[in-house]
Amino acid sequence: MKIKEIRDMSDVQLADEIRRLRRHVYDLRAQSVTEKLESPTLIKQARRDIARCLTVQNERAGAAGGEK
Repeated sequence: MKIKEIRDMSDVQLADEIRRLRRHVYDLRAQSVTEKLESPTLIKQARRDIARCLTVQNERAGAAGGEK
């Protein structure tokens, strides 16, 4: 997921996307234990997407809170 796509999301959409990605990582980890993953890099990509989303969410919280 591109950072521009994430920045275009509303706060509610962003929270939903974070929730969805965390669930996706959970499912991938469970799948990696029980069977072979198609691509082991899927977990890494999903975790990076979560980090991007959280970064944007924290930037917005800082801007709304009036942080210096």
